[in-house]
Amino acid sequence: MAVNRDKPDRWKEDITRSVDMYNDWFLTFAPEAFRSTRMQTTRDVEDTLKATRNLTDISPTLLKTNPSVLPTLRMSTCPPLAVDRLVGLAGVSRHLVSVMEKHGRLPLRMPTKALDEQLRKIGAIIERMADPDIFVWLSRQEPPSEQDIYRAATSIADRLCGSVANPIIRNAQEQRQLAVIKAWLEARAYRRLAPSDGRFKSMLPGTFTFRLNVPVEQEGKKLPVNIPVDTVVMPKGAGPDAFPLCIEAKSAGDFTNVNKRRKEEAFKMTQLRHTYGDAVRYILFLCGYFDGGYLGYEAAERID
Repeated sequence: MAVNRDKPDRWKEDITRSVDMYNDWFLTFAPEAFRSTRMQTTRDVEDTLKATRNLTDISPTLLKTNPSVLPTLRMSTCPPLAVDRLVGLAGVSRHLVSVMEKHGRLPLRMPTKALDEQLRKIGAIIERMADPDIFVWLSRQEPPSEQDIYRAATSIADRLCGSVANPIIRNAQEQRQLAVIKAWLEARAYRRLAPSDGRFKSMLPGTFTFRLNVPVEQEGKKLPVNIPVDTVVMPKGAGPDAFPLCIEAKSAGDFTNVNKRRKEEAFKMTQLRHTYGDAVRYILFLCGYFDGGYLGYEAAERID
């Protein structure tokens, strides 16, 4: 039985209520979510400044020991450097920069000599372009005061948080959605499993878990891959051959970007059906700015 995908006459009212709910939440809770992230980011920037001797030592050794500092260093220049701009200016491997940015580590198979040379180039660009209005001590003889360091750290933290403001807010909202699901299920005596204890095809009735990796087959590939699903629930009374219910929590703060993301869910549904058949159940728990075009696209893919 469909929940909402076969009831388009309700969508207009649903959209209005969803937007109002998101806006109420944003005004009340989003500033705190952003502020707490900025406080932690400021502490992380202070650690980076300490590791780089207040941005005076960005050596290959430092970058090999602390590869995760690269995003902070990119925001420390004037102007701040996008990943592509750093790759172009330094003349270094995109793969090297990507691994440092996304995973906070170094490539596993890069020759030591080439690695040292490319890290040296990255450090040279950062030192050359360090923002003199933020790192005021770089142009004087005396070392920075604690106030200088804190002021610089908060400025860089603002840049870092500003560049990822939407993901910070979206993550906070999705955490709220998962909390709502958890409260609803536990009020009905469902038992939560740790992701390591959850098995997509063998969950017991009356159990649920979050962030479960569900194995799916891919055409042309022998080994399965895992796709993450926000919430997986095995309903009470489910039969021995029943599939659990997959729930994906999504939020959006404007109508502009949602239609760019709508294919993500359709692709997951395609993979799940290809592996488990048409009996698989997959619904979206939406909050925010999802318009009729988005809802219609997902409904056409038989996503509720």
